[in-house]
Amino acid sequence: MFFSRKGRLRNEYNERLLNSIEAVRTEWLTKKELIENSLEPSDQVLYEVKLAKAKYFFLLREAKVRNLRTRSF
Repeated sequence: MFFSRKGRLRNEYNERLLNSIEAVRTEWLTKKELIENSLEPSDQVLYEVKLAKAKYFFLLREAKVRNLRTRSF
């Protein structure tokens, strides 16, 4: 009775993790492209790119720990 909830919650949070990875990846690539097209990027933009990259790789490691392989990134 209680164990079926555990599997359902795990699936729900795994799906949330995959959605977060996709959103952060898009954000990171967008900001990276902005820097590449900029002549003199500001320090704030450089900081935001590094932060987005760190978030993306952190979430990828979490997906690896959970053995998620349903989407390609």
